[in-house]
Amino acid sequence: MLDDFLVRAVLAGLGVALAAGPLGCFVVWRRMAYFGDATAHAAILGVALSLALSTSIFAGVLVVSLLMAVTVSALSGRGYAMDTLLGVMSHSALAFGLVAVSFLSGVRVDLMAYLFGDILAVTRGDLAVIWGGAVLVLLLVGLRWSALLTSTLNPDLARASGVNPGREQTVLTVALAVTVAVAIKVVGVLLVAAMLIVPAATARPFSRTPEMMAAVAGGVGVVSVLGGLRAAFVLDTPAGPTIVCVAAVLFTAASTASMLLPSRS
Repeated sequence: MLDDFLVRAVLAGLGVALAAGPLGCFVVWRRMAYFGDATAHAAILGVALSLALSTSIFAGVLVVSLLMAVTVSALSGRGYAMDTLLGVMSHSALAFGLVAVSFLSGVRVDLMAYLFGDILAVTRGDLAVIWGGAVLVLLLVGLRWSALLTSTLNPDLARASGVNPGREQTVLTVALAVTVAVAIKVVGVLLVAAMLIVPAATARPFSRTPEMMAAVAGGVGVVSVLGGLRAAFVLDTPAGPTIVCVAAVLFTAASTASMLLPSRS
């Protein structure tokens, strides 16, 4: 079954969607959209270092994404506004990554595949990495769900309950870096943040509880992957961007419906 490239593409997309949906809810709740974008942009520098050192792309992207997240967290509140710091770090990491790739001699690098994804070229090995990372993210979020939710809603209440908000931030940082590392093959570094934010934002108007929002966000991601791959096959368009386009259409439809439907009491 796995010899069919479309089957591998679907399985890869589903792995990313199921991991990004629940995690994206925390990104939306904590207003970390730009943080996720900065972490994703740093991934291209991880790609360059991995190719230069002949190591695993996943490992290189994961390490650099974690370093970016930790650096931003350490420097925040030290003279610069968070959005300014994220803007500098995000675009600088992307620029350094692109320049570093240009110095790789004797290595053929398909930048478009890393920037926008190449889901149709997913291999069995890639599937193992993607689903391994997805399971890890789901375990991190699932096992720490209550603590993550409490620290997100009210850090002071979390401390009073014996929960360390800083530790929960670290858990989110690790989960975010893992998601970026596994999603780079599916939607690329420039569109990873979209798979985190758009499904969660789509689910928000129709969710009465945080758990429901996480489940709906995962479902929206799955529909986006399946619909995007189908549309890409029919229209002969790039698969990764088409997946994000379908997610954007679902968000627009959900937003329109939430405005037209009576508000819940």
